[in-house]
Amino acid sequence: MSSAIRRAPGRLATLGCAALVATSLAGCGSVSSIAGGGGSSSPITLGTANTTSVLDPAGAYDLGSWLILENTFQGLLRFPVGATTPQPDAAQSCEFSSDAMSYHCTLRKGLTFSNGDPLTAQDVVFSVDRMKKIADPSGPSSLFSTIKSVQAQDDSDVVFQLNQPDAVLPDKLASGAGSIVDHKVFPADKELPNDKLIGSGPYKIDSVDEATASDGSKTPSKISLSANSKYQGDETPKTSKIAVRYFTQPDQLKSALDSGAVDLADNSLDPNVAAQLQADQLAGKGTLQVTEVDGSDSGFMVLNTKDQTLGQQAVRQAIAQLVDRDQLSSQVFANTVQPLYSVVPQGVAGHNTAFFDKYGRPDAAKAKAILAAAKISTPVKFNLAWTGAAAAGAETAALKKQLEASGLFQVSTQQVADWVAYQKGWQNGSYQAYLVGWSADYPDAEDFVAPLVVDGGSFHNGFDDPLISQQLLPQSQRQADRTQAATTFGAIQNQLAIDVPMVPLVQSKALYTARENITGVESAVDSTSIIRFSELGRS
Repeated sequence: MSSAIRRAPGRLATLGCAALVATSLAGCGSVSSIAGGGGSSSPITLGTANTTSVLDPAGAYDLGSWLILENTFQGLLRFPVGATTPQPDAAQSCEFSSDAMSYHCTLRKGLTFSNGDPLTAQDVVFSVDRMKKIADPSGPSSLFSTIKSVQAQDDSDVVFQLNQPDAVLPDKLASGAGSIVDHKVFPADKELPNDKLIGSGPYKIDSVDEATASDGSKTPSKISLSANSKYQGDETPKTSKIAVRYFTQPDQLKSALDSGAVDLADNSLDPNVAAQLQADQLAGKGTLQVTEVDGSDSGFMVLNTKDQTLGQQAVRQAIAQLVDRDQLSSQVFANTVQPLYSVVPQGVAGHNTAFFDKYGRPDAAKAKAILAAAKISTPVKFNLAWTGAAAAGAETAALKKQLEASGLFQVSTQQVADWVAYQKGWQNGSYQAYLVGWSADYPDAEDFVAPLVVDGGSFHNGFDDPLISQQLLPQSQRQADRTQAATTFGAIQNQLAIDVPMVPLVQSKALYTARENITGVESAVDSTSIIRFSELGRS
């Protein structure tokens, strides 16, 4: 989600060329044969509780949609499994100009979409211009705010002109937002229906089954894919057919896994269930295998700074002073997450522990002093909204209990029926506080800052600090050496611990559960929460 806002029900969850030098591409052969299990008429079925509503790249900005885009579209660049630097995909090479105000990419020859249409530099221009024109408020167009214009010099060469330096533009182009669409298929001013999408990735969409959400909107319930014979890239699908099934609740996903209706569950199982399955595997019980990888998905309590109550900085600081992350990690999430003390998670360059450094351990006396100094009467009353299943409800209840135990707060809670309605609620400013997860579009600290805390951010909480948005963040975007940028991001994180537009809560450990005959899971997953379907096979 940039990053997409990606709050899975009951869990955390809403993304080539080296960044600054030209890079050559090797291994551009098309898919000519499918190994291991490719001859079977039965697809490998992935189950997820990361529901979604929009698949068109101009509006897709959550885990459920990017899971599909990353496997059915190409960008100029891509992140191979475990990589932190983007590598060529549709591009053969890319490089910044000497002043870092333009970015030039040369496409590889002979690329086509799955329908046979040629993929050229004109499609790259169309994709970027289209996304910015549609400007879906729930989409990723804000990622490309630094792009002033993009021009095709010929069929193979495209140049991005920037309005300011943007050292992480290659990372953004390697995310789902950088998906290249066919200008002959996609309308320039509106999004394409989910079942009409055409890409050039290792898989193509064959069909989309949809269900009706509570607000009347259509959401995918099952997406069927097959290997794209016209794909030219570095991936070689090990199975010819993949199906993705979407479940509204984690317990439904677990039932489908138990019954054999799905072969693989992503990181959206109830955390207590996933932890028990992992324990069973270690004890030699059962037939399911659990793969654990370090995750960067982060969970936040977002605070609406436009609200009369939570618009007061002292109230937000007092909340930050009381949250017990260790308790959330152990008692709510069964240690499938770890405490998070900054907006930038552990494992991402530039991470610090700003919230722990400022607030230390939960302390009711310190919280009381913060409110008293601001002459704020207690108990402070506010509403905390959430969506999802048991674990999300338990997290909400635990936070309510922690805050109210101090005697300083009185918290009411609100469960929202589904993800689409929940998004619309925070976009409309309907909640005072709300639980949301974030999954990065690319592995750089900027993706945990720029999309979240500039001009209200993707969480639409009304926050903006000019010190961050007008000074520190632009400074970081000029720092091509990302080790130098780490110091700047440290200053940003320290300021956010003072401003408290959101309270970082926990960081995920990703657990993927598969039937014992499913292979390649370890090679298909990493901290990005994206599963590379090409690596999956059946023994």
